[in-house]
Amino acid sequence: MTQPSRRHVLGGMAALCVAPFPGKAFANDLTGVTDSEIVIGTTTSLSGPVSALGTQARCQAAYFRMINDQGGVAGRKIRFIIYDDGFSPPKTVEQTRRLIENDRVSFLFGMLGTAPNSAVVKYINQKKVPHLFLAVNGNKWGDYKNHPWTMGFAPNARIEAQVYTKYALQQNPEATFAVLYQNDDLGKDYVAGVRDVLKDRFETRARAISHEVTDPTIDSQLVALRATGANVLLSGTTAKFVAQSIRKVHELQWKPMHFMANGAASIKGVINPAGPERALGVISCGYMKDVADPVWSQDGAIVDYIAFMKKYFPEGDPLEGYNQYAFLVSEALMTVLRQCGGDLSRENIMKQATNLKDVALPMLLPGIRVNTSPTNYFPIREVQLMRFDGKGWQRFGEIIEGAG
Repeated sequence: MTQPSRRHVLGGMAALCVAPFPGKAFANDLTGVTDSEIVIGTTTSLSGPVSALGTQARCQAAYFRMINDQGGVAGRKIRFIIYDDGFSPPKTVEQTRRLIENDRVSFLFGMLGTAPNSAVVKYINQKKVPHLFLAVNGNKWGDYKNHPWTMGFAPNARIEAQVYTKYALQQNPEATFAVLYQNDDLGKDYVAGVRDVLKDRFETRARAISHEVTDPTIDSQLVALRATGANVLLSGTTAKFVAQSIRKVHELQWKPMHFMANGAASIKGVINPAGPERALGVISCGYMKDVADPVWSQDGAIVDYIAFMKKYFPEGDPLEGYNQYAFLVSEALMTVLRQCGGDLSRENIMKQATNLKDVALPMLLPGIRVNTSPTNYFPIREVQLMRFDGKGWQRFGEIIEGAG
């Protein structure tokens, strides 16, 4: 299914101790690294239309302070610099250049947004700066051939669609598919994921209809999709339109197996506005333990996370999924740094990021592992399905992996 001074800088706010590991590093590769610190940078939206997402970077800064207070790993601190780009790609370009050329960061971590990252990905790769664990949703962020220094983290929309299609076919091998998709990278990844599984059956077993983000409604698209007689519907779009699709499907008395994007699985922001009674039986997916789910109330990872939020980020909402995601991805980064041994060069940081093997981060659902390789830049390819029961999301079934 997972938010800075007024100069928009949090340089020095976060400090993370990383070991002076035994071993040797190459001096000409150690930009941003001294005997006492390693400098990491990010851009995010602390202002502008999606400023609420800036909580992720603030939570990550708090996480690094926690690690430092615990003693880190023997003396080398991370200085985390956060610059506000207001979710404006031209500003992202300006701030990214500032991080690389003026602040001389070792690497970039958790940069927010498809459009902002798209504006700088070529430049960052030309500079050979690790561009790790982006806060994005798109299959293109695993393009290791064209962007070998760039990597996303969470399961992307294409993987979600693959999983949904595989499950639907397990339940009904003759299933036919209707795909409502937003006409952008997110939506197109949904169509591609269905095609990945159906292959040459796509043209006869599926129908996809797009909408624009500026459309007031998607009613006409859903009427057309219902007319196909499909018994599976994938709503590959954002929160506003997923809520509309739930309402319209109910109004049409259409009863397909209805899958919705994990990024729109908010009960507060999507299910409740659509009407919980209309969303009964809708399916989505998740990969993190849900802090709001009572089943995890005594789980060690959740207990530790709640304690962290209370002590280091009390202004943040522990029930906010963006904060939980920030904590999870920071744990993944620590795994990379610990694997670096004595070599904290940019090359070795990237090498370790692309050699994560069956990493079981505590915040992940049981059975889900982080895996990367030089030819696999998709750290999480597995999810577990969950169904809305009228009150909340109930996980079911086995862990399912994308189609490869």
